[in-house]
Amino acid sequence: MQKGDSNINIGISDKQREEIAKALGHLLADSYMLYLKTHNYHWNVTGMNFQPLHEMFEEQYTELAEAIDVIAEQIRSIGHFAPGSFKTYSKITSIEEEEDVPDDRTMVQRLQEANEAVIRTARKALPACEEAGDEASLDLATERIRRHSKVAWMLRSHLQ
Repeated sequence: MQKGDSNINIGISDKQREEIAKALGHLLADSYMLYLKTHNYHWNVTGMNFQPLHEMFEEQYTELAEAIDVIAEQIRSIGHFAPGSFKTYSKITSIEEEEDVPDDRTMVQRLQEANEAVIRTARKALPACEEAGDEASLDLATERIRRHSKVAWMLRSHLQ
């Protein structure tokens, strides 16, 4: 994680801010890759469930677009540059990039799995945030867990 601002005195040590920025950078990469996957599926879904899935995927990628901005701005607020390239994201993400266009059921299953991956990534950020007393970053990671847990549940419900 590349350091941005120096001489920041917000009650969190440089080392702690670096750890948090790194963890949030992974969350940003996962969120961006999930955004891309969800948008791709929105464009390319077909079948009898086209309309509800098309609309659900749009709702999901729209929410992700806003979340991506919030995560990047939080990284900046603690004095680090936010990662912002596909090259960097591909190195640090836990979300596999799509090259095929699966059927609608497989799309839903892959999005469920990807949302669960984002939950795991967000959980990994919690200890560094808690240890530093960084409530803003902790709240952000907790909100992402809450949001992706709900989306994963909704996607699982489609598969039953």
